[in-house]
Amino acid sequence: MTSPELNEGPGSETRHGRAHFLQVFLSQRLQMEALVSRRVGCRATAADLVQDLFLRFWRRPLVQVEELSTYLLRSAGNIAIDHLRSEGARGRVNQHWQPEPDARSCEPQAALEAGNDLRQVEAALRGLPERTRHIFLLNRIHGRTYADIARVMGVSQSAVEKHMMRALEACKASLREPPAGTAP
Repeated sequence: MTSPELNEGPGSETRHGRAHFLQVFLSQRLQMEALVSRRVGCRATAADLVQDLFLRFWRRPLVQVEELSTYLLRSAGNIAIDHLRSEGARGRVNQHWQPEPDARSCEPQAALEAGNDLRQVEAALRGLPERTRHIFLLNRIHGRTYADIARVMGVSQSAVEKHMMRALEACKASLREPPAGTAP
């Protein structure tokens, strides 16, 4: 008597491997989300990161590991660390972009300068490629996370981060340049 797996033909090993992966992943999902949530401090972000982890594994060829559940938990911990690193880098960029408040911020001249700065930043944003501007606005105006934007736009989170860096650099550069039509 032969086992059913031998009679299924080519690809049955991959189907069974994927089924096993799916079963283990689903059994570990809550534990992975809890681990990531403790590290990043947000349950929604943790759920997004664990979903991204699933997609990473699902899209690549199956790899045999000794203990899949342990491997998944370790991977979840690593994805949380990667997320915190990218958030830290983004925070450092944002910190340098935002001007320090000063005592004269209530004066009319300061309000005029702020308006000029805003116009310069708006012009810089209009000069960006459409996709970069769209990603920037989704994050800064609509409060979407990089993971959300990546999923909606069908790009990697790394691509979203690169577009955001370009947009922020353009905004910073616009503030370093004198407004058009004025002498330096």
